[in-house]
Amino acid sequence: MCFQMPESLTRYVFLVVACSPGEMKQEINGKKETVKGFNVRLQDTILFPEGGGQPDDHGLIGDVPVLRVTRQGAEAVHFVSSALEVGQEVQLKLDWERRFDHMQQHSGQHLVTAIAESMFGYKTTSWELGRQRSTIELDTPSMKPAQMEALEAAVNEKIRAHVPVAVQVLSLDDPALEKVRSRGLPDDAAGPIRIIDIEGIDVNMCCGTHVSNLSHLQVIKLLGTEKGKKNKTNLLFLVGNRVLKYAEKSYSTERSLVSLLKTGPDDHVDTVDKIQKTVKGLQKSNLGLLRDMAVLIAQNFKCNPERGNFFTLHKKEGDNEFMSIIANEIGTEETLVFLTVGEEKGPGLFLLAGPSGKVSELGPRVLEMLQGKGAGKNGRFQGKVNSMARRGEVETLIQEHCKNEQ
Repeated sequence: MCFQMPESLTRYVFLVVACSPGEMKQEINGKKETVKGFNVRLQDTILFPEGGGQPDDHGLIGDVPVLRVTRQGAEAVHFVSSALEVGQEVQLKLDWERRFDHMQQHSGQHLVTAIAESMFGYKTTSWELGRQRSTIELDTPSMKPAQMEALEAAVNEKIRAHVPVAVQVLSLDDPALEKVRSRGLPDDAAGPIRIIDIEGIDVNMCCGTHVSNLSHLQVIKLLGTEKGKKNKTNLLFLVGNRVLKYAEKSYSTERSLVSLLKTGPDDHVDTVDKIQKTVKGLQKSNLGLLRDMAVLIAQNFKCNPERGNFFTLHKKEGDNEFMSIIANEIGTEETLVFLTVGEEKGPGLFLLAGPSGKVSELGPRVLEMLQGKGAGKNGRFQGKVNSMARRGEVETLIQEHCKNEQ
């Protein structure tokens, strides 16, 4: 559910005053990539540029998505993927759902910050509006659970009290600024100063977007705390629609766990704890069996009268210790040993052991063929590989090397 803004207030027509090529860093599939596009300045804007801990608004210029809005002095720069003609009139449409979410989180932060300071004397030194949850950095080494519970009750009481939130605009030389809470102005700040006044609770210098009444926040949930930098505490919180989404997701997860674990929600932690202990026991037994298997594999090779001077093996299950046991049991003074564990054509581990000269010569070539990373010394070369696809080629290479040495 989202507080609805009249559509006429989320769409405006503006003149394009500038458009130039540009680029921005964007996260794509978890990686930062450079995206080329155009920086557009309009006659005015209804989109908030990132700043003050709050991310930027999104929207559309015509049918072209606005990917980022930044502030340059007193002007907003809109980054888009397609060029716009200077002098033309365009319709700018605001993504209201994103804007209202940011309004809830930002006004919620002001409220939590003000009440935390008045109740416990904990000052806010920074904050971050995250994609899923937000964080307030408090100037205290720790926060007790009872304090967090009392703080949550206090902020939600203010929400139920329908406290008005007003915007004031003051000049830089206005004496009233001395009574305003602030963490300082940016170096390129321009124009009058904007003040957010939560009636009777907080007066704070802020450029961000806010609700007009605390009741629009709906509810605030304090999730917990984490250790912050420089002996400070990070307080994690959700506001409004994010709390509803969190509750919905938590309930869905709970029902899935009931189906998987065949127990009620109150027993989930104990059930998972028992499963983890069982798994650890099985893993320990499995490691013991793998070690025994490694010894038997090595002994079987040594008992073969036609064994030659090269041994190779691939196993899906295993680890570095498994391979080391085989190499140690076989003895690598005269025998070249090539071992791999992992998926047949996927990632895994390898060990090349044998006479130092041969290993030093072959090790880097094995690493290259298996697309891996590793190092070697004292007759052993081992590491991680990205693909076992060319393992057969590596075996052939080593076998031919051994024949040439004979």
